[in-house]
Amino acid sequence: MSRILRAEWTKLRTVPSTAWLVAAVVALTVALGTAAVASLDTEYCPTPTTCAEDTARISLTGVWLGQAAVAVLAVLAVTNEYASALIRSTLAATPSRLLVLTGKVAVVTATVLAAAVPGVAGSVLAARVILPSNGFTAADGYAPLSLADGPTLRAAAGTVLYLGLVAVIGVGIATIVRGTAAALTAALTVLYAVPLLVRFVSDPAWQEQLQRWSPSSAGLAIQATTGLDRLPIQPWAGLGVLAGYAAVTLVCAAALFRARDAG
Repeated sequence: MSRILRAEWTKLRTVPSTAWLVAAVVALTVALGTAAVASLDTEYCPTPTTCAEDTARISLTGVWLGQAAVAVLAVLAVTNEYASALIRSTLAATPSRLLVLTGKVAVVTATVLAAAVPGVAGSVLAARVILPSNGFTAADGYAPLSLADGPTLRAAAGTVLYLGLVAVIGVGIATIVRGTAAALTAALTVLYAVPLLVRFVSDPAWQEQLQRWSPSSAGLAIQATTGLDRLPIQPWAGLGVLAGYAAVTLVCAAALFRARDAG
């Protein structure tokens, strides 16, 4: 297995787009999160009891853009091999397709997790620095945003796991579809379609169900640190829904990868 992991890592790191996409995961996550936090102030909530803003969750808003870079990285890790016909050499060297897929998932996911950690940590740090200047000060009763706080740590760690699961889904979809354009369209649709659809649904019951079972909406419940009783789904249960989508996608990918030829 170590030989497969080394081979997959070599292929991934030698593709020029990989470094740019890893940087994009970090930069987009931090940039959007920082912008979202910078827009907050305490004008309409002078005390913590009257302020409903979930500052930890808002600081992690950047994952909405960061996940797109993750999806592109995961898809290209698979479809580039099909486009160049390198997949034939890969399967000739390692006939076990399950091992090849396992190695690819492991390397891509590990790479994404390595990018997600500084992206998420940077977002929380930026929020910690910016919020006091916007009125969220300890003197006014607002505790500084800190990873030492249990809910904030859970939101941050869960966001890292969220991006890792997005990588798994991206690899799975790309293995099923094999074409770059189609795989990217499918992956981005999975991530963004239902949250956009919810905006056009007026029935609260349908909105709640869509948010409960949408991969991204359910998964991102992990970021919530306040008002948990009002969520359509609880944080860890929501991440579990996303993990379920990732598992189903991967099982389908493995079955098709074994059944089809390399071309």
